[in-house]
Parts: sequence; C-alpha cells; structure tokens
Amino acid sequence: MNSNTEFVWLVGGPAGAGVKKTGEIFARTLMRGGYYVFVNSEYPSLIRGGHNSEKVTAKAVEVYAQSEKLNILVALDGLSVRLHLDELKPNGIVIYDKEKSRISDEEITRNDLQLIDVPLSKFARDLGRRDVLKNSVAVGASLAVIDYDIEILKDVLKRTFKASVAEINIKAAEIGYYFVKEKYGKVVSVKLPTLEKKSLYLLKGNEAIALGALKAGTKFYAGYPMTPSTSILQTFASFQKDFDVVTIQSESELAAINMVIGAAAAGVRAMTGTSGGGFSLMVEALGFAAMSEVPVVIALVQRPGPSTGLPTRTAQADLRFALHASQGEFPRFVIAPGDVEECFYHTMIAHNLAEKFQVPAIIISDKYLGESAKSIPWFESNKIPIERGKLLDDKTLEVTNEPATFKRYELTDDGISTRAFYGQKVLVKLTGNEHDEYGYTADNPQIGKDMADKRWKKFPLMEKEMQKYDPIKVYGSPTSDITLIFWGSTKGPVLEAKRKLEEKGYSVNAIQVVFLSPFPTENLRNVLKNAQNVVLVEQNKTAQLGSLIREHLLLDIPHKYLKYDGWPIEAIDLVEYVEHEVL
Repeated sequence: MNSNTEFVWLVGGPAGAGVKKTGEIFARTLMRGGYYVFVNSEYPSLIRGGHNSEKVTAKAVEVYAQSEKLNILVALDGLSVRLHLDELKPNGIVIYDKEKSRISDEEITRNDLQLIDVPLSKFARDLGRRDVLKNSVAVGASLAVIDYDIEILKDVLKRTFKASVAEINIKAAEIGYYFVKEKYGKVVSVKLPTLEKKSLYLLKGNEAIALGALKAGTKFYAGYPMTPSTSILQTFASFQKDFDVVTIQSESELAAINMVIGAAAAGVRAMTGTSGGGFSLMVEALGFAAMSEVPVVIALVQRPGPSTGLPTRTAQADLRFALHASQGEFPRFVIAPGDVEECFYHTMIAHNLAEKFQVPAIIISDKYLGESAKSIPWFESNKIPIERGKLLDDKTLEVTNEPATFKRYELTDDGISTRAFYGQKVLVKLTGNEHDEYGYTADNPQIGKDMADKRWKKFPLMEKEMQKYDPIKVYGSPTSDITLIFWGSTKGPVLEAKRKLEEKGYSVNAIQVVFLSPFPTENLRNVLKNAQNVVLVEQNKTAQLGSLIREHLLLDIPHKYLKYDGWPIEAIDLVEYVEHEVL
C-alpha cells in the first residue's frame, strides 16, 4: 500500500447493535498497525434509532476526511447491504450473514463484488452470549480479508473491555478470522501490511474541545443534552473527578448559560456547549454576559435548521447567527476550528481571550467535526499558556472601608476594567441594564454612550490580539492555479481535494479563515490579491463566509461550492466541481 492508496471500510446496522463501538475498534486496530485513520459517524434522528453506520478511512499518510467509495462493507443486517451496495468500489467486498439478513441473490445487482457469507449470528449464539458478539466476528472476518495481524485486534480488545468481556470478544474475532481464512482465503483484494508504528490517538472534535477546556483550567461546565453537542457534556462528566471540575446537566440551555455566567462571575473558568435551538435559547443570557462583561465560552456545534431541522446531520448555517446573536451591539470572539487539534488549542485560546477582554467567546463547530474521529499525535500541552487578564489582587490593592467604591466598569483607555469576584472585599454588581462605572443602573445618555464606547474600545485590541493565533492559515502557494477558501470543518474535505487535484497535476492553494470575529480583513486581502480561480467552499445555502468577505473586502467570489443537504462534503465531488465548473 503506497502513501496515496486509501482503504475504506464501513460497518452498518441498526441502532443499538454496537455499530459505533465496532467502528472505533476497527479504526484503533488499523491505527495501531501504523495507519492514519478518519472515522465518520452517521445516524438518523429517530426514536427507535434507525440505520447507523461508521466509515473508517485509512492511509499510510495523514487522512483529512472520509473517502466516498468502500473497499469493504460489513453489513450487520439486510438494510445495510441495500443502502451501501452502490458505494463499493469495483471488486469491493461485502461481509454479511446471508441467512440472517434475508438478502436474496437477485438483490445483489452488481456482479463485480466479492460476497463473504459469514454466519455472524450463529457464531455469536455458539459462544453462548448475546447477538452483539457478531460484531467482533465481523471485525475478525474483515482482518482475514485484508490479511491483517489479528494480534493487534486482540490487544485493542483487551484495552477496550474489562478482562472477561475482552476474552469472549477475542474468541468471537478469532472465529470470524479463521472461518474466512479457511473458506475464502484466496479472495483477498486489498492487503494491508502493518507499517512502522506511530504514536497516535483517536479523538473526536467534541472530545478535543472538552480536553482543551480542561487543560485551560475550566472548573465548571453546564449543558443540556442536544445533538450533536452532547458528547462535550459527556466528556466533561467522565473527567470531573480526575480534574476536579463541576459538571451539571441543567434543566435547559438558558439555565446552563446562566449557571456559567454565575460561575465566571465567581472567578471560575466556565463554559457551556449546545447546538441550533439550544443556542437560540441562550441568546438573551449571551447579551447579559456582554453587558455585565463576564467572560463566557460557548461551543456552538451546528446542525441544519431552521427549527429542529436535521438534528443528527451537519451544516455551517449558523455563522451569521453567532456573529449577531442577542440584541444590541457588543464585541465578541467567534473562532472556527477546522480539525481535532484546532478544537483543542482554540478552546484554550477562547478561554484566554474571553477573560483577557471580558467578552463572550464562541467556538463554532458542527456535527461533522464534533463527532468524527481522527488519528492525531498528542497535544503539546504547554503550547498555550493561561492568561486571565486584569484581575483584582487583594495583596496589592488597598481595599477601602467602603467596598462599594470599587469601579468594576471603570472607564479605561483600553476599555478593559479590573475584574473582581464575589467573595473579594469589594462590591461587584452584575446587571443587564446599562450602568455606571460602579455597576449601578443609569438611565443617562452620556453614560450610555460612554459605556458603549468603553466596550467597543476593546475591539481594535481584540483584532491585534488575534494575530498571535494565525487568524487565517494558508496551505500552498498564493500564486497557485486554484485557490480554495473555507472555514471550519470543511478543512478536511478541502485538504483531501487539494491532494487529489495536485495528483492530477494542478497547483492548489487552500485558505482557512479561523477567526470570524474579529474578521481578519487585511490578512485575507494580502493572500487573495494574487489568487487565481478562487472557489468558496461552505456547507450552507447563502455563502455566509462569502458574504463576510464581500462586506469586509468588497470582493465577491464568483465560484461557490455550497453543500447544504446535511451530509458532509466529499473531496471527490469538490474535485469534480473544480475541474468542470472552474477550470
């Protein structure tokens, strides 16, 4: 297998059949054999679960996104065969239980496929355990087909389950492995030799956001479960004892953000996470945080709307909403990580920026980035030092006998006042009303203007500060034949498309916009001035990044690749668009 060859494996089955865990185990098995992997999870929003699938794409070099066509389909039921048959490459392999799935020969409409009939359910029953063991039988069968070292799988199973559970799953995997070896030994069409081992970890974007927050010193997380942001809450909950962090499942999204505001006002680094309608419910409290200058961090994991929309699918349609949410005008950071590593680091950055400038910071992600897993080297844990901004220090501040004389909202040259927390020897007032420097409600035109100016004095400093963190990233030469411009989770498919286009002989430049507020106008102007054949890539109908570019640069990008059906962009489709519509 050369560095450009990709291997794609998909397991499909009903909800509750262990599809997600099976995909993770298979991905970890390939990863421990020296491969980079990317895992994409798809499932519908149905009360009874419906069809689930996990797609694993593996390469000898870094994998940025899933591939469209499959080498192997593992079908845990008949529906999986029917749904995914056309996704298989020529000479692709279907591993299925013919009798149990009730798939007739006539339903297999392609004659270029290799069918591996494995009695998955029978083998699971023979082991005297529940039907879910057929998943391990299927994984073992998959390894036999690609002639992969089963000892690696055994090690993964031992690390995944407690000893007794691992033992029975290893037996199941061996049964599937040796059954295929003996009955179908000559059908191997894709052979995956083990490579030099790499120190890699399999992590999802939502997990990285939670870990980044924990590394940044977050001690309070409140959230209400809402797909696809829920796994941030779950990750926090799983680490709350290890990191001494309070994790609360609140009664609503509004309650969650209000709890976070209270925790932050008490001096704790705090954050929340939500999706679509949940962020809508937080909007009023977001304005309260801005008015009271309490730093809050919100992870907005997008899904298609409006209203409930497609709650288990992906989209990038909330950008304008995030930029303008809540009434009135106030500065905020909106940061869009594009991959798992950036989810970790930019969550740390968001906490620093929120506290340093006493403004809300929104980490805008989506279902695709949040719930896809990618093999990565471990993070540089000290790469982002903690910065908390102007804090009241009782050791250096002489506290008067009149605590109410503390000017929490003092008018300063930079618009940033000293923060004090509840419990310190001063009076700290939080209010959603306009107020004077002490925090007392003030219905006064001059004070209203002065305080609005105070808050917006921060914005030029925010623009300057973001330059420390690469507000845009450039992959390739600015004078390339093609320039792809994007934000957020489209990074993976764009970089895969860039690789495929370069294999065809084109020179390609990709520009990632990381900060959406403040908007990196001059950075973008400099890299676009010599760009050729610029293509905007987004997952929304109205080209929201494109509208920001038009607003700030007075530049309209003519070529727009917009996908808004809820499913992630496929690199091969983007390549086809560039070749047929742009060049």
